[in-house]
Amino acid sequence: MKKIAVIGTGYVGLVSGTCFADTGNDVTCCDIDQVKINNLLQGIMPIYEPGLKELVHKNVRSGTLHFSSNIKHAILEAEVIYIAVGTPMTSTGKADLTYVEQVAKTIGENLNGYKVIVTKSTVPVGTGRLIEKIVRKYAAEHHSFDVVSNPEFLREGSAIKDTLNMERAVIGATSEKAYQIIADLHQPFTSNIVKASLETAEIIKYAANAFLATKISFINDIANICERVGADVTKVSEGVGLDSRIGNKFLQAGVGFGGSCFPKDTAALLHIAEDSGYDFKLIKAVIETNEKQRVHLVEKLVSGLGSLKGKTISVLGLAFKPNTNDIRSSPALDIIPYLAEQGAMVKAYDPIAIVETKKQIGYQCSYTENVYEAIKGSDACMILTDWQDVKNLDLAKVKKLMNQPLMVDGRNLFKLERMRELGFTYLSVGRPAIYTDAAISKAI
Repeated sequence: MKKIAVIGTGYVGLVSGTCFADTGNDVTCCDIDQVKINNLLQGIMPIYEPGLKELVHKNVRSGTLHFSSNIKHAILEAEVIYIAVGTPMTSTGKADLTYVEQVAKTIGENLNGYKVIVTKSTVPVGTGRLIEKIVRKYAAEHHSFDVVSNPEFLREGSAIKDTLNMERAVIGATSEKAYQIIADLHQPFTSNIVKASLETAEIIKYAANAFLATKISFINDIANICERVGADVTKVSEGVGLDSRIGNKFLQAGVGFGGSCFPKDTAALLHIAEDSGYDFKLIKAVIETNEKQRVHLVEKLVSGLGSLKGKTISVLGLAFKPNTNDIRSSPALDIIPYLAEQGAMVKAYDPIAIVETKKQIGYQCSYTENVYEAIKGSDACMILTDWQDVKNLDLAKVKKLMNQPLMVDGRNLFKLERMRELGFTYLSVGRPAIYTDAAISKAI
């Protein structure tokens, strides 16, 4: 059992700390946000993640998981310190290391013996060395320590499962001793451990996310070609994905990627490349394609509806993906304000991300947790998140509730034949458009 301090109780810190506690370690999750800590002490989670609340309660009751705003005390008591604070994207796309640097300074000021300092946050290459330099600068006495890069590979919506059943752990350490300590911590989770240098471990995370983002933008570009030549991108994805060298994951065409990782990490990797003197044209194209994909979906809406002024449009999905309340870089944050600017009345549905969305875009739309209430009386319906309630829609009921049966599907949820039989004008991504009115078809 190790005494672990996890600094930062956001998505990564809270999930990682809870899972370390679940394997018998003594974990204190710390944060400077006293309100967040007070809520956690009362069992109120700051994020929505399936299974997290139950696992937190279990380990709090067993005495292995604690929450505190006294970061200095946690550092003094810990053998292993995980840095899991945010590294938000700046206006230039570069990762902001302000919080990481502040934590490193605090660790240095409170270093009282050998400790392993681990970066769990996604950080640019060279951050581990920077942390090492800062800690050494502020350490009051000459205590030894090591720095480790141990990036996370969690998927929001399945983070607990991803941690407890890791596909691999990446560990880049400044000493064999530190590597072994962190490797031992991960033995309950996986036997697949990639041992690397600090710099290599740091870039592995960016490379992994950038590659997945590339697959998404690639299939979206293929989808846009499919629309022009009359092909079906879902069949293209199936045929390509059956190649074992490629695989079928992240080959679903749609409105593009969002969330806390892909947009930020592709932009950060581009900056890393530029800082090293390399012109990373591929990642530039990946980012450009993703930005245009949202515009493309709105163009579909306009092509089917004409002027948006005075029209009622239902938007199904605010979170960037299902099973999370994370709206960071969500398509809805771009699309809803645009629709409102064009004079449309927007009715938005999401089962858990309404509070977060209101903080970002306010009341540029009305909100509901009832999917049919959002659809009722709408002139068009846009699907942005593939929530289960949206997948399971009673389409016959939907048609009756709408002023006109126009659906723009950014997730390709429904079969074309079914939508044609029901009499919808159905505009999806990378598939032939379905029209119910010859005049609309002619106009387009």
